[in-house]
Amino acid sequence: MTQMATKASLSAARQHLLELMQRLNFGRIEGLVVRSGEPVLDPAPRVVREIKFGAENGPRSELGAKDFTLKSQLVELFEHFDRVGDGTLERLEVKHGLPFRMTVEEPARA
Repeated sequence: MTQMATKASLSAARQHLLELMQRLNFGRIEGLVVRSGEPVLDPAPRVVREIKFGAENGPRSELGAKDFTLKSQLVELFEHFDRVGDGTLERLEVKHGLPFRMTVEEPARA
């Protein structure tokens, strides 16, 4: 990814994942398949929304924006996709519409 990565510079699949995280705002995405560094959203991964009482639970305001500079967490997530190539994220935790933590299964190495 470039130093000044923007939403518009992302592939359609990465933009869809970004928008899914922005709609979710708080929660997790489970079983997300990555092929050739691109998220696969068909079939859709399992999405689990976290509801916070007394707090804003709607989508992020950036959801409607056509373009903006990506936060470092998004750049890091997509760089991980580029390195891994193919795999499945068991869990991608989302906080404030941004990737916060992920769990991936890896083969044991001797």
